[in-house]
Amino acid sequence: MKGDRVEIVVDAGDTTRTYEVVASRAGRRVETAVRRGVVEVSEVTRTGTVVRTARFMSTRVLALVEQPVPREDAAEAAARPLREDPES
Repeated sequence: MKGDRVEIVVDAGDTTRTYEVVASRAGRRVETAVRRGVVEVSEVTRTGTVVRTARFMSTRVLALVEQPVPREDAAEAAARPLREDPES
């Protein structure tokens, strides 16, 4: 979904660096994979074509934070009050 993003915090020796991969257009999503010691974060289209990829050595990755866009129906459900039982 547009707006999905993943933040990657990487150990860069004496400091840390933060990178972001964001789904920049409608219909795109961000996928994360860990394979053979490499963390790979990719922006992917609806058809599965990879638009851009960020790769990091897994031994250097300190944090991987996935931040999905809140869905409208979930936001509305959280805002609605719980129904009370009319018989009580």
